[in-house]
Amino acid sequence: MQPSNPITAKRIATTSDQLVIVLADREVRIPWQRCSAKLAAATDEQRQHLELSPAGYGIHWPLIDEDLSIGGLLRDAENRGLQQDDS
Repeated sequence: MQPSNPITAKRIATTSDQLVIVLADREVRIPWQRCSAKLAAATDEQRQHLELSPAGYGIHWPLIDEDLSIGGLLRDAENRGLQQDDS
């Protein structure tokens, strides 16, 4: 079994409807309800207060104590066929 390269984000952003993950080669938009139950129930202010880990592997929302990995979010998005914009 070959080790896989971890997926990292260059930056992240939010809209009222989606989390936007910017990768080296594309941008992925994930509706809040598909990210997690906590994020689906959160306010816009809680969603906007987020931190990308220094290495780009994960996102932390301190106001709701939620942590999600970039790799996990993207695997789920790809399985569901969510919008991806090639850069």
